Amino acid sequence: MLNRSPAELIAAIITLLVAFTFHEFFHAWTAVRFGDDTPRRFGRLTLNPLSHLDIMGSLMLLFTGFGWAKPVPINPGRLRQHSRAALLLVALSGPFSNFLLAVLAAIPLRFGWVSMGLPQSSFLPSTYQLLIFFFFTNLGLMFFNLIPLPPLDGEEILVYFLPPEMEESYGNIRPYGPYILLMLLFLGPLMGFSLIDSVLSPAILGIGRLLLGGF
Repeated sequence: MLNRSPAELIAAIITLLVAFTFHEFFHAWTAVRFGDDTPRRFGRLTLNPLSHLDIMGSLMLLFTGFGWAKPVPINPGRLRQHSRAALLLVALSGPFSNFLLAVLAAIPLRFGWVSMGLPQSSFLPSTYQLLIFFFFTNLGLMFFNLIPLPPLDGEEILVYFLPPEMEESYGNIRPYGPYILLMLLFLGPLMGFSLIDSVLSPAILGIGRLLLGGF
C-alpha cells in the first residue's frame, strides 16, 4: 500500500467496499432465502459496507490483495430444504458474488469500451485503472475464499463433499485453520512455497485471460 499512488489507493478502497459488501450480502441473502433469519437479526442483510467490513481483513486486502470481511452468522439448524445442500449454497454464494462482479467489470474491458489512457488526475483512477483493479481483486477474493481452511468459505464446501468418516477427522483441524492459513501466507514463502504465486495467481490469470480474451 505504501508504494501505491493516491489513484491506486482510491481504486483499492472502492473495490474493497463493493467486493466485501456484496460477498457478505450474498451470504446473508442466501441464508435468509433458505429460512435462516439469523443474518437479518444481526443486521447483515444489508448493502451498508460498515456492517460487513473487518478492520484487519480490510488492511490485508489493501496490503496484499487478499483479505476478508466479518463472517455472516448462520444457524445451520434453521436452514430448510436439505440443510447440508443449503449450507453449501450459502458458502458458495460469497465467492460467486465476486465472480459476478468480475464478469461485470470484464464486459467493458473485453469489448474495448474503455481506453488504457493515463488518468487525468494523479489522485483519481481512470475508468480503465479502476475496472482492471476491480476485476482482478474480485477474482482474487473468489479464489482466496475457496481455500478449504477455516474461516474461509472453502471449508464448508469441502465438508459437503467429504465422506462422513473423513469429516470427523477434518473437524479436528478446524480450530487451527486460521493459523494454518496465516502460516501458508506468511511463512510459506520463507520455506520455498508461496500459496499466492503457486496456486492463486495462476488461477486468477487463467480465468482473467478467459474472460478478457487475453491481455
